[in-house]
Amino acid sequence: MAKAIMVQGTTSNAGKSFLAAALCRIFKQDGYTVAPFKSQNMALNSFITADGLEMGRAQVMQAEAAGIAPRVEMNPILLKPTNDTGSQVIVNGQVRGVMNARDYFKIKKQLVPDIMRAYNTLADSHDIIVLEGAGSPAEINLKQEDIVNMGMARMAGAPVLLCADIDRGGVFASLYGTVALLEPEERARVKGLIINNFRGDKTILDPGVEMLEKLVGIPVVGVVPHLQVDLDDEDSLTERFERTDGKGLIDIAVVRLPRISNFTDFNSLARMPEVSLRYVKSADRLGSPDVIILPGTKNTMEDLRWLRQSGMEAAILKHAADGGAVVGICGGYQMLCRSISDPEGVEAGGQIRGMGLLDADTVFLGEKERTRVTGRMENACGIFSELNGAAFTGYEIHMGQTTGKTDLSRLEQAGKSKTDGMAEGNVWGSYVHGIFDQGQFAGAFVSCLLRAKGLDPAQGVEDWESYKQRQYDLLADGVRQSVDMKKIYEIMEESICM
Repeated sequence: MAKAIMVQGTTSNAGKSFLAAALCRIFKQDGYTVAPFKSQNMALNSFITADGLEMGRAQVMQAEAAGIAPRVEMNPILLKPTNDTGSQVIVNGQVRGVMNARDYFKIKKQLVPDIMRAYNTLADSHDIIVLEGAGSPAEINLKQEDIVNMGMARMAGAPVLLCADIDRGGVFASLYGTVALLEPEERARVKGLIINNFRGDKTILDPGVEMLEKLVGIPVVGVVPHLQVDLDDEDSLTERFERTDGKGLIDIAVVRLPRISNFTDFNSLARMPEVSLRYVKSADRLGSPDVIILPGTKNTMEDLRWLRQSGMEAAILKHAADGGAVVGICGGYQMLCRSISDPEGVEAGGQIRGMGLLDADTVFLGEKERTRVTGRMENACGIFSELNGAAFTGYEIHMGQTTGKTDLSRLEQAGKSKTDGMAEGNVWGSYVHGIFDQGQFAGAFVSCLLRAKGLDPAQGVEDWESYKQRQYDLLADGVRQSVDMKKIYEIMEESICM
């Protein structure tokens, strides 16, 4: 069986995902086979594996850092919130149903065999497993049924590294309070503390570190500085949503839908020097962008109602009527159509009028489309005509079927061919997530927008995937220099006897 190490945090967004990714990369660099694992993930950013199964993107990022292909065993349970009280429950990559929080808590323990089968599958074929917790292990109202923090550490026999983000303030109280709220057996599992995201002179922090170690009896094994790395974010706590400034030649406005999903689709565009990409959640902040992008969403009908009520729909329709460019991806594509029907109650049921920018209709069905695809643009038009012939790769995750002249592109999947998407004038939509990840396609897309303004086309751009590999090395270097890796290896050796 593999050795194990688990990263838990004092809060959400404490840096668990990035620290776990850094450890995956470091262990890979040191010659070990390593796999990430998170028993239960709650996020709207998901991914489709090569065998058509759905998992959280955080473990995809960590698998990339480890140099291996993502597998659904790395994230056996994925919760995708559909509203404030309920989530779509995905087990082993497939939809189990939509449940409110109380009903899910009733069946959570029944999923332990699925969790352990997934974990043991990875442990049988790798040297090291890097586990990630969720939220905080000190949520005392949730401990009894815990399957993702100390409950998972117990099942895996994993020692725990507890991290806290100093940038949020109160780091010593956060670490001390979390340890204090743990049961004695849980506290014994915490073998090291990590202070994350530090800016400034570390020597000023040292007296506090010494006092904390004496108070809790656990060593601080690292103070990780604020690292300038550009990687996919796990969830809606991302700082990307707050970026409003930019001096690029092209202004891209992504509508920040209430239930936005897979916003990682646009990370590759955001790093291009020609582009300023911002997320907009009110009509008065929309301005006059070169293109408006409607992203994916976990609840298309409710988010379309929000567009309507907030005045954002009217602003987008005026932009399109003036010849402005509009792009919809997945749920955003569905919104651009004439109508959306939900006869099986996949979302809220009933029917809703779409924005009418594309001459197509969408019907929600109970079966979710989950496929990885390669494709090529065939019938783009308007300012995007020069996209025709551009190749891309990506994946589909949706529960709707759109009918009309859907021939924007041709997709290939497992030897089968089909068409996808629609274009009318300067408006187009597609079901393909990750469509901008290939540098050639992203460059062609931005070049279309530049030419429309009478500017020179974009320079060559590196594929998002190869760019990320360099970022993983930067992340690993920063963590290796600031964390006592010798101590981490010693902690893992001790875990065999736990």
